[in-house]
Amino acid sequence: MALEPDEASRLAALLEDKQEELVGAWTDRVAQSLRGRLSRAELQRQTTELRKGFQSALAGGATDLTQEAAAELRAQLSDLSTGRARQGFSATETAVSLFALKEALLGVLDGGDAGNLREYVAFSEFVDAAALFTFDTYVHVRESLIADQAEQLLELSTPVVKLWDGVVAVPLVGTLDSARAQVVMERLLQTLVDTGSPYAIIDITGVPAVDTQVAQHILKTVVAARLMGADCIISGIRPQIAQTIVALGIEFGDIATKASLADALRYALNKTRTRES
Repeated sequence: MALEPDEASRLAALLEDKQEELVGAWTDRVAQSLRGRLSRAELQRQTTELRKGFQSALAGGATDLTQEAAAELRAQLSDLSTGRARQGFSATETAVSLFALKEALLGVLDGGDAGNLREYVAFSEFVDAAALFTFDTYVHVRESLIADQAEQLLELSTPVVKLWDGVVAVPLVGTLDSARAQVVMERLLQTLVDTGSPYAIIDITGVPAVDTQVAQHILKTVVAARLMGADCIISGIRPQIAQTIVALGIEFGDIATKASLADALRYALNKTRTRES
């Protein structure tokens, strides 16, 4: 049941006339649902601003949340949902905060008036649409936060460290997929540029398994490093990994491979001394 323009106008007047009573009741209901996770002062500020937003939208003739008259209200709902998402609230908790407006409004309506009842039902649908809008906003914000956190974790899980003058190392831990391989390559190449190191050790001790895809990622990184003038040594070739590489027919060609990071560092240092002599 959609709101009619005249119903929206009467509801806007009601939200204006009963604002103190309405905000107080609305704040009480939201406070109960959030169990003290936000201060009452903050909740009252939010409900006061939202009441103004609903009142302004209805006074402007909005009978649907998608209309231009409801643009400011949509912005308020988006800000509320974004803030709640960043504070760790669930989408349900945010939506319930909007649903509480219906209970608060019911308390200030004259239940004996059939016209009021119809307007209340129509306004309830308007509030439901607002709650769904906050839910959609919440989902987008959380997805963005998760993507940012995943990117940060990806960077943290692929450090490039300087072991010695002219020698850097990339200790890999966990699965090496395409996205992570790209980060490894970019960070390694940048470190080679920054340090001018001629040798890089790619340590796969912490990689649980090496398949054809993982091997291809490693080989691409080695080729990219060579284009930058650096030689790569692959360390951490355990017996099980060696057997798998042989069984898969993976060829590392002339790339030096060592059983441990210590062996790889010793090899790189010997190469460095040879170059300097």
